[in-house]
Amino acid sequence: MLPLGFASGLPLALTSGTLQAWLTMAGVDLRTIGFFTLAGLPYTLKFLWSPVLDRFALPWLGRRRGWMLATQLALVLGIVAMAWTSPAPSAWLFGALALLVAFTSASQDIVFDAYRADLLRPQERGLGAAVSVTGYRLGMLMAGAVALILSERIGWRETYGLMAALMLLGAATTVVSPEPTTPAVGPRTLGAAAWEPIQEFFARSSAAALFLVLIVLYKIGDAFAGSLTTVFLIRGMDFTPTEVGVVNKGLGLAASILGALAGGVLMTRLGLFQSLLLFGALQAVSNLAFMALAWVGKSYAMMVAAVVFENLAGGMGTAAFVALIMSLCDHRFTATQFALLSAVGALGRVFVGPPSGFLVEFVGWIVFFFLTFLAALPGLWLVWWLRTPVTALSARP
Repeated sequence: MLPLGFASGLPLALTSGTLQAWLTMAGVDLRTIGFFTLAGLPYTLKFLWSPVLDRFALPWLGRRRGWMLATQLALVLGIVAMAWTSPAPSAWLFGALALLVAFTSASQDIVFDAYRADLLRPQERGLGAAVSVTGYRLGMLMAGAVALILSERIGWRETYGLMAALMLLGAATTVVSPEPTTPAVGPRTLGAAAWEPIQEFFARSSAAALFLVLIVLYKIGDAFAGSLTTVFLIRGMDFTPTEVGVVNKGLGLAASILGALAGGVLMTRLGLFQSLLLFGALQAVSNLAFMALAWVGKSYAMMVAAVVFENLAGGMGTAAFVALIMSLCDHRFTATQFALLSAVGALGRVFVGPPSGFLVEFVGWIVFFFLTFLAALPGLWLVWWLRTPVTALSARP
């Protein structure tokens, strides 16, 4: 799970933040750079072609690993092609390659999510999710901060070439990884692959619609607070960008990884329901730490405590959240169902951002963070309301 998660996270920054840095250094104008943000669309729309990956299997390495290896090798070639294409005189060709890499990366994510859900047994899902999320974040760190540092020392072309070489780690892991002990048979037609996952999900339980609401609400308080955390620390508390970078990005990433791993270990003992409830409560309370910082005023120690607490709780909540989505998937349609459910989960994160700034201007930082705490409570209540079907998910193969 760790190297496969790393291979899943690595291409993301290469078509977003790191790519924007290269374009800026190459002298590309701002309007063109703005168009390059569209390269991220495949990650949002990946559920549209996930039925294809459920329906068809390549003639090697099984139903999931065959697609994983194909997308990983295609990513190697795509990133190498970006490395050898100059962004300034060939901006649109470079943009097309970036879009192709993002599409292939999103396809790899679809298949890896399905493989992880198919392979891991119920008692392994929490820890497996935590380890793969850790690998994902390490991959983003490598293609983000590390790549930016390397670009100043060895150049952009060589940096992207090195990132392409690192993708081979994922390909090698795919080759030696095991097949699920009881592989499921996929849908027989493409139409069935598109519609049967939805029909199966809603026909399975009377609580299906409530599970969708839970997926939207479970991380919404965390996302609500996180939408303006950096602005709060710099503009609201007057910390320097360097201080915020070291604590919020550096220490925060370490705390998030530690929280995910700790959450995965605890899930093996607590089970899915108790983990969702406990970690969700910690996520909600962690928002109050930023409210306390806003109340106390500028305090370096308080900032460190708030950032560490928030990222620890967020990492634990992410492990439980991913395990929940895996548990809700039918192995015949894992690629489509996981892609759809994760897209539903992203709705809350998308829509809480725009009103956040208006809310802060109207009520101030202290009340804002208290409201983010309140926003997390409906999700917790829903976990408790669904305790019987959630507990039953833990025994579902």
